[in-house]
Parts: sequence; structure tokens; C-alpha cells
Amino acid sequence: MSGFEHYDRELQDLDSEIHRYAAVCGVNIANRHEVEACLRNHHEGWAADKARESLEGLLILRIKLETEMISLGFSPPPLVPPSSGL
Repeated sequence: MSGFEHYDRELQDLDSEIHRYAAVCGVNIANRHEVEACLRNHHEGWAADKARESLEGLLILRIKLETEMISLGFSPPPLVPPSSGL
């Protein structure tokens, strides 16, 4: 398996979890301001706050993986694909 296939699979798994936790937190991952507000503000209740912490950790992991990919000459796909404008 090439390095790109390995990174591709890792990103798919990571992105899937990011989108799942964003949904649990009620955050539109395409809206940077919503994501920042979610990460900045603690939530009522333990379960909601754990989801927020998990989302934050997953986003940090994605940034680290993107950084590693870029340093090796790969171009990571965006977390949120650009809209088609339709």
C-alpha cells in the first residue's frame, strides 16, 4: 500500500468522526464561526461537553495529519468539499 492510500483512509475515517461529532454538537462544520463558538464555549451537561472535547481533539488530529501530508508533498483534500454552486 502506498503512503497516499494510507493517508486517504486515515483522512476518511477521521473526517467521518469529525462530521459525526459536529452533528452531535449541532455544528455546521462548513461554518467556521459555528465551529469556533462550539470549541470555545463549554456546554451544559457532561455528554454535550464530552462531544465538544472530542470534536476539538479530532480537528487537532486532522491538522496534524494535514501538516504531515504537506511536508511529504501530498495535498490533503478539504474537510468540507467546496459547494458546487448549483
